[in-house]
Order: sequence, then C-alpha cells, then structure tokens
Amino acid sequence: MLQENPTVAGQDPYAKDTLSLIASDKVEGTAVYGREGERIGSVKRIVLEKRGGRVAYAVLSFGGIWGIGDDYYPLPWEKLTYDESLDGYRIDMTKDQIEAAPRYRDDSEEWYRNNGRSVYDYYGVPPYWM
Repeated sequence: MLQENPTVAGQDPYAKDTLSLIASDKVEGTAVYGREGERIGSVKRIVLEKRGGRVAYAVLSFGGIWGIGDDYYPLPWEKLTYDESLDGYRIDMTKDQIEAAPRYRDDSEEWYRNNGRSVYDYYGVPPYWM
C-alpha cells in the first residue's frame, strides 16, 4: 500500500521518484548518449501502450537546429540504460547506426501502425506486444 507524503511547498504531490521509478516529465528532455559517450539527442516523449501500460517506445529527437527540423527515432525502451554518471540514458549504438534506423518527421499514429515491427527488427529486440 502506498503511503502519502505530506506536500512540501514547490514539490509535485503526484509524482515521486524512487531508486527504480521516475516520472515521465523528468524523462522527456533527458539526454541520450551513444556507445562511446557522445551525446546523440534527447528523449522527446515516451509512447505507452493504451491498455497494458507498457512502454512501447522512447522517441529520440535530433538532427535539427535548436529543435527545429528534428527527426524522431522511436527506440525500444529496452535499448536504453540509465547512466547516473551522465545523468542521461545510454544506448549501445553509435549515432551513425541510429541515423540509419526507422524515423519519422510527423508524429502520427499511422506511422507507428505501419512501422512498429521494423523498429524492433532494426534494434534486434522482441516487440513490446509479444
């Protein structure tokens, strides 16, 4: 059973990070680093399965200038590892490998429906729906 903590001025009373949990608003904007520690981009959003609540993708944003003209790369959540020393997520790939991955420019449900399997195939992990 969860216990409520008293609200402290300036704190969000609805979301509390723990050693193993983090609020989605803190994940969005977090840097993503490649295999060699180079900053690739940042998490634009997290896409969740509506009914089951599983994370389908973390969407990596990069390629534009100051966020304008970015491409969006859906990454299977299993490919990201939080690295406390970087205060960000690390992926075991290079920027060049990610640039060759499936990506999109407009965030549409149709894109996910048509390309979901290709994303998981590219990254070599089982799809979240299996």
